[in-house]
Amino acid sequence: MTTLPALHQDAHDDSIFVQIASYRDPQLLPTLVDLIGKSRRPRRMRIVVCWQHAPDEPLGAFWRHGFGKWRVEKTDAWDVHHLDYLDAKVELIDVPHLATQGACWARNLIQQRYRGERYTLQLDSHHRFVVRWDALLIDMLESLRDESPKPLLTAYLPAFRPDGGPPPADSAPLLMVFSRFSSDGVAQFRSNALPDWPTLTRPVRARFYSAHFAFADGHFAENVQHDPDYFFQGEEISISVRAFTHGYDLYHPHRVAAWHEYTRKQSAKVWDDHSTGAKENGHVEQHWSERNARAMQRNRELFGTDGHSLADDRFGRYGFGTVRTIADYEAYAGLDFARRGVQQTLLDGLPPVPGAVRPVSDAAWCASMLRSNDVRVCVHRSAFEREATAADAQPVLSSATLARVAIYDAAGTALHHRTLDAEQLVKHRSADWLDLHAAFEATLERIPARYVVELANDAGQLLSRVEQPIDG
Repeated sequence: MTTLPALHQDAHDDSIFVQIASYRDPQLLPTLVDLIGKSRRPRRMRIVVCWQHAPDEPLGAFWRHGFGKWRVEKTDAWDVHHLDYLDAKVELIDVPHLATQGACWARNLIQQRYRGERYTLQLDSHHRFVVRWDALLIDMLESLRDESPKPLLTAYLPAFRPDGGPPPADSAPLLMVFSRFSSDGVAQFRSNALPDWPTLTRPVRARFYSAHFAFADGHFAENVQHDPDYFFQGEEISISVRAFTHGYDLYHPHRVAAWHEYTRKQSAKVWDDHSTGAKENGHVEQHWSERNARAMQRNRELFGTDGHSLADDRFGRYGFGTVRTIADYEAYAGLDFARRGVQQTLLDGLPPVPGAVRPVSDAAWCASMLRSNDVRVCVHRSAFEREATAADAQPVLSSATLARVAIYDAAGTALHHRTLDAEQLVKHRSADWLDLHAAFEATLERIPARYVVELANDAGQLLSRVEQPIDG
């Protein structure tokens, strides 16, 4: 990729480097039009899009929407189309959709084109914006300078639907709260409304980073770049910790600047295209799940999860910073990555405590933790029929109206129980499989080792009992 010279911007300017990774998204053009049209100063924006598109998504669509002043830049790897819309500069990195290596690779490709703008804004390609969103974000970020030299605004944004009319003007800003450690060991999040937000006068401290909305000083695009060897999952928690250890302080905005489309039901996804058939036909080098599996392993190594090696020089610029340590982040956020540990204050949604430190005693630290578990319970029809309690012509899985799931540790202690009624059972029956995730907390030292699934009928009669070990 051609290296671009840095622009030496005045420290008081309001230029914005906007980063958008887009994969075959029909909302890209409406997002760009809204982003530019509702900004205070379109001419101060430079928008770089990793445009991962199929042949039926032509460049001409941009011209039909009023984009102009086209020219093409030839780089070592990709053509970059330069366009203009309402004086905003737009650069499209032209990537055929079958050549992509994932969302984080695309975000990293964009970040190589940072040229010293005062601020940076990272988005997805399916958003809507408030009027003068840029002025709002700059004002919020600058309001934090008295308590942080490197503030970072980030959040899951309230939702909108492209076919649902204008986004609701009274949307509440959102907090990111801990959900669980996934079965792959990735810390995952969900959102809650920010309490009492109309009374707030400035953003609030945050623990976590959202990949679909982040606004910071421009140097963030250089200092904490996305790891191109990540695929999709894991990027948010890795950036959360890497930003923190590089000295950035995370905040959630107390006002809504934009909305995000979450469902995207009609849009093609990379896992639809980078499929088994596409690999067999030679259209893609790797199945998406191969890239994802390597990324999950890399994430476990970065955080030392489940006994994997801690980060070392192999991570290079995609490892942790030196301003603060991962232990500092764990104390701040209430997490223990190695043990999948979570503190009750985190589960209760209490605010993070700046400057928190871990106890000197590891025993005291562990005593403050619960283990976050996410167990995938996946049983094939044949296993239920093999363990059927009575000879019956009816298939056991399809005739059951009740399922009981129990999870145990190696000593036989029950850690979790769950009952699925007929309606829930239908949702978790897929073809010949019963497939569900059981997310729960237990004491730190009790690690799930096996699960038992019992199927029953309307009369309460036990139809089958299957016991299976938990991998990993």
